[in-house]
Amino acid sequence: MDTLSYKTISGNKQTADKKWVLVDAENEVLGRLASRVAMILRGKHKPNFTPHADCGDNVIVINAAKVRLTGNKMETKTYRTHSGYPGGQKETPVKQALLKKPYFAVEEAVRGMLPKNKLGSEVFRNLKVYGGAEHDQDAQKPVKINLNDIK
Repeated sequence: MDTLSYKTISGNKQTADKKWVLVDAENEVLGRLASRVAMILRGKHKPNFTPHADCGDNVIVINAAKVRLTGNKMETKTYRTHSGYPGGQKETPVKQALLKKPYFAVEEAVRGMLPKNKLGSEVFRNLKVYGGAEHDQDAQKPVKINLNDIK
């Protein structure tokens, strides 16, 4: 019996086979979109997934302004920020945030599903979100994928 064939291979940044994928967010539910994009960014869909390394793909999300929110969230959900000064808390409704920055809701949802450490910050840099159908990553030749095919 050949025991060398049973060794576990631990991936790292150099051995990761990173690709560029394109995701269309039109009529997608925000939470489901974010969880699947976070999974692709981490690399959990690959057989050589390593928890401590950035082995995921680069993701481009287009049509982020056309994302859906279920239930009554479009009227009730708010984003909170604080300046650090007394009375410096601001609340922005999601409807107003989508009008001002169409990419913000998708970025925040994906960021919340990534690890809260240096690896999470590094992986988040592999995400590009655009409010419209045009993007700046044509040179990378991204492959369009259907999120429902990835489990």
